[in-house]
Parts: sequence; structure tokens; C-alpha cells
Amino acid sequence: IVISVVIGLVAVLHIYFLYLEMFAWTTKGPKIFGGFPKDFFSKTKAMAANQGLYNGFLAAGLSWTFLIQDEVWKYNIALFFLSCVALAGLYGSVTVSKRILFVQAVPALIGIALILLDI
Repeated sequence: IVISVVIGLVAVLHIYFLYLEMFAWTTKGPKIFGGFPKDFFSKTKAMAANQGLYNGFLAAGLSWTFLIQDEVWKYNIALFFLSCVALAGLYGSVTVSKRILFVQAVPALIGIALILLDI
């Protein structure tokens, strides 16, 4: 159950990232990412929407694991998508903000650890 909760949490986070980047970039983005000039968000709207779409794919992959009956297959798929999330979070923490490490990478790494320790 704990593994499923962590996978679900990471999926929900990425659904939120999709929403923020695709639909609320110019309205909520400046409040969340306050260190950028005001015109940054209107200029990067298309780029953020593309990034949001990728976050949606990660959420879809993680959500897919709840439909898989075979436990080994389920955890292999979860490990793949959690690894993608962790790598993206690690990269983002180095290139954009250290906060991404805790918001994105750490939850995924916790999920990976729980799966590996459970199997």
C-alpha cells in the first residue's frame, strides 16, 4: 500500500505540473517561480506547455501501473517511470533550482527504494 501511495503521489504531482505548465503558466507561474522577469512567462508559454505535456506522459505512465495485474510487470513499469522522474528532477535541481530535488526527485527516489526493498 505504501508503494502505491508514493506512486500515486508522484503521479498527482506530475498532473499538477502539467496543469501549471500547460494551462496556468502565465497566471500561477509568476507566483510560484518569482525570480524571473514579468515578461518571461508570456515569452516561454509554448515551451512550458511542451514541458507540461512531458509531465503528463510521466503521470500517465505512473497511473498505468495501477491497471497492471502482474506485480513484477507493474513494478518494472513503475521503476521505469519513477527513474525518468528522478533523473528529470536531478537534472532540474542542477540546472534550474535546488528545490526541484525535493519536490520531484526525492519522492521518485523514495518510490524506487520502496520497490527495490519490497521485491
